[in-house]
Amino acid sequence: MNPSHPAASWPPRSSSAFARIAQLPTYVFAQINAEKLVRIEAGADVIDLGMGNPDLPTPEHVVAELVAHATQGQHHRYSASRGIPALRQAIAEHYGRRYDVALDAETEAVVTIGAKEGFAHLMLAILAPGDTVLVPAPAYPIHTHGVEFAGGVVRTLPMRGDGHGRLDGDALLAEIEAALHASTPRPSVLVLSFPNNPTALVADRPFFERAVELCHRERLLLVHDFAYADSGFEEEPPSLLQIAGAREIGVEFFSMSKSYSMAGWRVGFCVGSAAMVGALTRVKSYLDYGIFEPIQLAAAHALRSDQACVAQTRETYRRRRDALVGALHEAGWPVATPRASMFVWAAIPERFRPLGSVEFARRLLHEAGVVVSPGVGFGAAGEGYVRFALIEPEPRLSEAARRIGEMLG
Repeated sequence: MNPSHPAASWPPRSSSAFARIAQLPTYVFAQINAEKLVRIEAGADVIDLGMGNPDLPTPEHVVAELVAHATQGQHHRYSASRGIPALRQAIAEHYGRRYDVALDAETEAVVTIGAKEGFAHLMLAILAPGDTVLVPAPAYPIHTHGVEFAGGVVRTLPMRGDGHGRLDGDALLAEIEAALHASTPRPSVLVLSFPNNPTALVADRPFFERAVELCHRERLLLVHDFAYADSGFEEEPPSLLQIAGAREIGVEFFSMSKSYSMAGWRVGFCVGSAAMVGALTRVKSYLDYGIFEPIQLAAAHALRSDQACVAQTRETYRRRRDALVGALHEAGWPVATPRASMFVWAAIPERFRPLGSVEFARRLLHEAGVVVSPGVGFGAAGEGYVRFALIEPEPRLSEAARRIGEMLG
C-alpha cells in the first residue's frame, strides 16, 4: 500500500484500502451464503447445492493409513515443500498405470496444497507483470484471479458446447487463434480444464492434440486443471500428458479432493514440463514447508491401492446426476445432462432470465429453500446460468427439484 495514494487512508480501516484487494470483484457467492446462514439459524430446512464440497467420507483404508502415521513423532517435523519422495513416486506410478505416461518423480512432479494453491503459485512462477493468459469462460475463479494476483492480464474466450455435454473444440481453437493475433502483448499461456467446472463440458483427445500442436506452433505454455479426471460418466477423460509433445510445453494439475473425497486434506499435485514444475517447486520453497507428512503418506497409499473406491464415488455422482436431472425435467426445467463432474450447469428458465443469476439464486433460496451457485460468479460468461453441486443423496436432490418445481409452477 502506498500511503501517498489519494484513495489511501491511514491507518487502513478496511481490507479495501489495500490496492490488490480493492481490484478484486465482489465475491458473489458470499451474498448467497450469508442469506443461507440466516435462514438456517431461523430453523429453515435448506438444501445446499452451492459449493462443490464433497459430502462423501474419505475411504476408510486411506483414513487408517493417516492414523497409523499420525501418532509417530518422526512425522511431526517440517515436511518438504515439493512433497516427500514416497508421494512423488506414487504419483509417477499412478500416471504410468492409468495413462501409460512415464514421469520422472524428481523433475516432473511436485506436490501442492490442493490444485488451487498450486495453480496460483504456478502463475507467480511463470508470469511476468503484464503477461496475457488465455482462459476459456465461464471459468473456475482461481483460473482468472490466480493470473491477476500474479500481475498477469486475463483474456477470456467464449466456450461453447455441442448440446450433448461435449466441448465445441473447433470453436474454442478458432477463438484461441483469433486472440493470438489480436492481443497485445501476445499471450504467453493457455489455461484449459476438462472436464470443466462449472460447465461440466468434456473435451476429447483430438481436441487436446490440436491444442498441443497450436501451443508448440505459437510458443504458448499450456496449463491443464484435471481436478475431475475420474468423473467421466460416459467415457474416460483424457490426460493432457497422453498427448505427444505435451510434456515439453505443458503441465497438468490433479487434486485428491474429488476422486478420493479428500477435499479437507488439501493435497494435489502438478506434473509435466520439467521447466514449469521446477519453477513452481522453487517458488513453493520460499512460501511453504509442505503438507503434514502423514497426509502425504495416506495420499500415496490412496494412489497405489485398489481404485474401487474411485469407481464407487463416480457411480454415486452418476446416480445423483440422474436423480436431479430427471426430477428437474419433471418439474418443468429441462436442464442438460452432464457427461462428467459433480455439477449440473443449468440455463435459467426463460421467464426468470431477466432477474440475472444472483437474484434468481436468491429466489431459489428464499422461495424453495435450495442453494445454488450463481453463474456470474464464474465470470460474465456465466450470466444466465446457475450451478448445482451433487453433494446430497438422491432423495434430497429429488426434494430440491420438487420444491423448485412448485416455485416455477
